[in-house]
Amino acid sequence: MTGAGAAAGPGPAAASVAAAGAGIASPPGPTGPTVLEVRDLSVRFRPRGRDEVRAVSGLSYSVPAGRTVAIIGESGSGKTASSRAIMGLLPRSAQVSGSVTLSGTELIGLSPRSLRRYRGQDVAMIFQDPARSLNPTMKVGPQIAEAVRAHQKVSRAEAKERAVELLSLVRLSAPAQRYDEYPHQLSGGMRQRVMIAMALSCSPKLLIADEATTALDVTTQARIMRLLTELQEQLGMAILMISHDLGLAACYADEVVVMYAGRTVERAPVRELFRNVRMPYTSALLGAVPRLDRAAHTPLPVVQGRPPDLSADLAGCPFAPRCPRAGEKCAERQPPFAEHKPGHWYACWYPLPDGADRPDTPGGSGSPDGPDREGQQ
Repeated sequence: MTGAGAAAGPGPAAASVAAAGAGIASPPGPTGPTVLEVRDLSVRFRPRGRDEVRAVSGLSYSVPAGRTVAIIGESGSGKTASSRAIMGLLPRSAQVSGSVTLSGTELIGLSPRSLRRYRGQDVAMIFQDPARSLNPTMKVGPQIAEAVRAHQKVSRAEAKERAVELLSLVRLSAPAQRYDEYPHQLSGGMRQRVMIAMALSCSPKLLIADEATTALDVTTQARIMRLLTELQEQLGMAILMISHDLGLAACYADEVVVMYAGRTVERAPVRELFRNVRMPYTSALLGAVPRLDRAAHTPLPVVQGRPPDLSADLAGCPFAPRCPRAGEKCAERQPPFAEHKPGHWYACWYPLPDGADRPDTPGGSGSPDGPDREGQQ
């Protein structure tokens, strides 16, 4: 079983989901030029002596400048594999196909040496666990300065000055003092701010935040996300947010891409998605978000069952074994991922009714014994 919202706790993100639209991200402003364009991205792993694993299949989306796109799903849904494919950080056993263009430059197929020119300078990544991402034997300041010098021809003194500026930019108190401290001397939230400073060292056009707040308490989580939003407005960068938490997406994203079993199952602007959830899996994730209007000590709903084996051939809808709305068609044929209304894409034979209330339990509205007849297509 997977409690998709369990890690977040009942914080600001959960409150936004509970309030029937209150707290959801503001309507997006004018769309800037496209920074990242992902088309039909697929990732296959061929480990020795084991079957091929189809981690990502046919993923497509775009991220404009100054906007935030959230990729949401359970562990194993393909979120991190897709983001590491963009960065060129997958192991040799991975086979990547499709197209990933960064400001018009095709990244798929570039040599590791060519990719290094873009990593850090044009696209940067904040990893999930800052304690494991920072070198424990080096002071944090020189680690940031090292990132600066890797892409800019500056002296050590200039790199140090830039590192102190970045520590100040991410709201760390006494930045000159923090420069000479080791990671173990900092709290989890402070270490994550150091990671953000390192990612921003060369003012990238695209920032990928891979579960950047999962290991933090809800108060620090809100501060980090607020900081990223402020920096986005200040620097005009695009943000790709990888998370399991739909509540977090409600507060900070402009568009949401929901992934399941390596595939996109629903995609829409954040307000449209939360007002008109159509995919039962998205509805189940929403039901697993902690809500302040639930009675005290109420068990957290979970998405029943387990995700499918991605090394096996999936004939029908991969969510069918866990879906209370599934019918015979779901087990026989995979539903197409199509745009059913302007800007709202989903893949489901028996979607939830348009404008259905958000559920308190997985499965959403409609009978658990089968699909609503009016929802058939």
